[in-house]
Amino acid sequence: MSDTPSRLRLAAIGDLHVTEHDSQRYRELFKEISDNADVLALCGDLTNFGKTTEAERLAEDLVSCSIPVVAVLGNHDYECGQPEHVSHILQQAGAQVLDEQAVVIKDVGFAGVKGFVGGFGRGELGAFGESAIKTFVDEALNEARKLENALRSLRTERTVAVLHYAPVSDTVQGEPAEIFPFLGSSRLADAVDRFDNVKLVVHGHAHRGTYGGRTMRGVPVYNCAQFVVSAQFGRPYALLEV
Repeated sequence: MSDTPSRLRLAAIGDLHVTEHDSQRYRELFKEISDNADVLALCGDLTNFGKTTEAERLAEDLVSCSIPVVAVLGNHDYECGQPEHVSHILQQAGAQVLDEQAVVIKDVGFAGVKGFVGGFGRGELGAFGESAIKTFVDEALNEARKLENALRSLRTERTVAVLHYAPVSDTVQGEPAEIFPFLGSSRLADAVDRFDNVKLVVHGHAHRGTYGGRTMRGVPVYNCAQFVVSAQFGRPYALLEV
C-alpha cells in the first residue's frame, strides 16, 4: 500500500453576490461542482448586501451540494451589519464558515478569514499618526493574527488558506493601481509564509485581477473571483489539487 496521501480536488469560487431576487441561481452549478471536486471553498462576497433573504437564497442552493463546503465572508456580507447572522444561515445549510476555527477534511486542513485592506510590500500602510489610521491598521493585523492562529492549530501535512481579500499584489494586477491598497494586505501572506504545510491560498474580491501569483516563500495564490476564473477557464470556479 502506498504511503502517499491521495490528492484532494478543491473547487473554489468567490464573489457570488447572491441577491434577494435570485432563484436557484447556483443550484445546478453546485451539482456540477459536486461531481468534479471533493471540497468546495467559497471565497467571500457570497451575498450582495449581507441581507437575511440573500443568505437564505444561497442556503437553498447549497442544499444541492453533496460535498463538504468551507467558506469565508467578504466585505459585501458585512454591509447590513449582521455577518454573524449570515454565517449562521450558511452553517445551517451545511457550510463550515471559517474565521476563528479551522477544519480538517480528508486529511487536508482548511483555515480562513475574511482578511482586510492595507496594501502590499513597501506600499503597506503602517500604524503611525492619527488614531483612525492606527485603528485601520489594527483591523488588518487582527485578521492576519486570526489566520495565523487558525493555521497554527492544524497539524495536517497539507493545508489550504481561504481568504476574501488578496494576500499578494500578483493577483490584483489588472485592477486600477490606485485601488490596490483596498484589495488586500501582504500581512495575510506573512501569516501564510510562517507555515511550511500551507500548499495553496485561494481568495476573491479582485474582480478584474489576475488568476495566479505566489507569496514570498513561493506558496501558490489563486484569485478565484468568478469573473477572473470564468475568463481563465470558461467556468466560474477553479479546480485545484492539494
